[in-house]
Amino acid sequence: MSRSERSPLLLAGLLATAGVTHFAAPRSYDATIPSGLPGSPRAWTYASGVVELALAAGVVLPRTRRTAALATAAFFVGVFPANVKMALDWRHRAAPQKAAAFGRLPLQVPLVLWARSVAGSGEGRS
Repeated sequence: MSRSERSPLLLAGLLATAGVTHFAAPRSYDATIPSGLPGSPRAWTYASGVVELALAAGVVLPRTRRTAALATAAFFVGVFPANVKMALDWRHRAAPQKAAAFGRLPLQVPLVLWARSVAGSGEGRS
């Protein structure tokens, strides 16, 4: 299997893993939900998990891959405020935790580019 064939599967795996962890350990995600959003943080945590699982399913299926990968790129942009909130909330923690929280911020760029690359791979075009 070539790298281009593995890429959508790896992206789907990342999304599925993240989606499952939203249900397995929701408390850690609840803390990252910006307070200005309506509803409870837990509802946003679960909704985000459902979205990640749905995106994973869409990316793994060639017929829906392009649309799902583009939606994944948008999702990665959409969750960026939660990552910023986490970094700000963790700015007074121990150096390794602070480094991890702030280190996540620039990682959103390659995630968005990866999803766009998967979308542009030609899969899912009619």
